[in-house]
Amino acid sequence: MTLSLFDQFASPTILGISLIILALALPWILFPTPSLRWSGNRLLTVQGWFINRFTQQLLLPLNLRGHKWAVMLTSLMIFLITLNMLGLLPYTFTPTTQLSINLGLAAPLWLATVIIGMRNQPTHALGHLLPEGTPTPLIPILIIIETISLFIRPLALGVRLTANLTAGHLLMQLIATAVFVLLPLIPAVAILTTALLLLLTLLEVAVAMIQAYVFVLLLSLYLQENV
Repeated sequence: MTLSLFDQFASPTILGISLIILALALPWILFPTPSLRWSGNRLLTVQGWFINRFTQQLLLPLNLRGHKWAVMLTSLMIFLITLNMLGLLPYTFTPTTQLSINLGLAAPLWLATVIIGMRNQPTHALGHLLPEGTPTPLIPILIIIETISLFIRPLALGVRLTANLTAGHLLMQLIATAVFVLLPLIPAVAILTTALLLLLTLLEVAVAMIQAYVFVLLLSLYLQENV
């Protein structure tokens, strides 16, 4: 039972070739491309409105130096939302349930924010390791604790996204299995369980979008500390 539950998180393969690259590249094909006409269709209008609103909210706490990251952070947000939403469809694979993929996204971007802080304002960046007014005996301990918390940030980003999506997928599969088992035995309970499954699916759609937003929001906050 345990193997069948976690098989959905295994990377799909054909003839021994992993399809993880295809799963990562497919969302970009689904996005509508802007046309040269003055007025686009409704889908392009909604897409443009969403991107503009998100970019405005994302850049509010950032200064002008941080605005250079607008394209990267907005693209990452749309990419993560698309991957998470496609993973809710039947017979699909969700790359963001893989910790290696999430760490591959989180670690380089976090490291870039740290390098920018060390290059532009090293005193301010190092000042985060030691709060003002710290008693002298606690200085070595606090420096070690703050350094550990700094290096844990990319791990926390990756684990948060992986754990939330994995837990949701497992719960949906467990409830769906219960529906199939209860349907011939207790139809009334099976119908109630199906209603619960539909509500959980709506919740997972919200979680898929919220987790992508939280991932990018935390990266923007890390950037804010270093620009």
